[in-house]
Amino acid sequence: MSGEFRLTAFLLVLGLLLLLVGAEFLVKGAAALATRIGVSPFLIGLTLVGFGTSSPELVASLEGAFQGYPGIAVGNVVGSNIANILLILGAAGLVFPMVCDRGALKRDGTMMLLAALALLGVCLLGSLSREAGFVFLAVLALYLVYTYRADRKGQDGGGELHASEAEFLRSRTPMSLVIEIVMTIGGLAALVVGASLLVDSSVKIAEGFGISDSVIGLTLVAVGTSLPELATSVLAAFRRKADIAIGNVIGSNIFNVLGIAGTVAVVKPIAVPADIASFDIWVMMAASVVFMVLAWTGARIGRIEALALLVGYGAYVTFLLR
Repeated sequence: MSGEFRLTAFLLVLGLLLLLVGAEFLVKGAAALATRIGVSPFLIGLTLVGFGTSSPELVASLEGAFQGYPGIAVGNVVGSNIANILLILGAAGLVFPMVCDRGALKRDGTMMLLAALALLGVCLLGSLSREAGFVFLAVLALYLVYTYRADRKGQDGGGELHASEAEFLRSRTPMSLVIEIVMTIGGLAALVVGASLLVDSSVKIAEGFGISDSVIGLTLVAVGTSLPELATSVLAAFRRKADIAIGNVIGSNIFNVLGIAGTVAVVKPIAVPADIASFDIWVMMAASVVFMVLAWTGARIGRIEALALLVGYGAYVTFLLR
């Protein structure tokens, strides 16, 4: 093992740690600031928590787009959504069996599936255009406004779920205003630096092993940027909070498509790699449909189902690296 490879591996691990810590600090700092100015818990759960746990994907995809690696930019979004369902829900289900709450997840789960279909359409067209990006961001804004109003009226269980997410992730230790600001800014800075290290080191590893940037984006970068979701969902499973573990995945997948792919398309329109459009986006759709069948039927994600999800993810990654 050469010294250069060891350095690259070290920078990769450092980048992953910065992404994980940065997302944690950003969510807790921003949530504390929002609470201080009177923002309701369920609005914090709806917006800040969803954005915060998806922030590593955002900065990594932007970094990939600006560095000229569309496979990382697009692959990170698609790969993260696949990992969220197969890897993260699988891991959480192994920790403690979960039952999908149809009432709380029906609306958001449907939105997740529609967002996946929209991304499928864009990928088949061959590019993340600026026009598509504006549409994605507009749909996200409309969805957030609709969800906020519906939750305020108590039309379903979504309001309680989003409030629970905010309460689950907030800091248990009272903080001063200065600490809240430092955590928020520091979290953002850690995310930017961590994303740069992750993308740079991942590209070097891909080149060293003869792997395409799409494959590295779909696997290493996607799993790395999904660490906040993994930590949140597994911890929620340990605490017997199945609704949070599942809601975290749904919210992240919605933000990944509409928020992250939308932002990347607006800031830096890119072509969708042919291999992603012909295979991986279909894997993402299949995983989304399987998850929604479980959610709509109120099925139990026990250890057998969780193991099946993990085996599916293992088979997918093995196929990519063959």
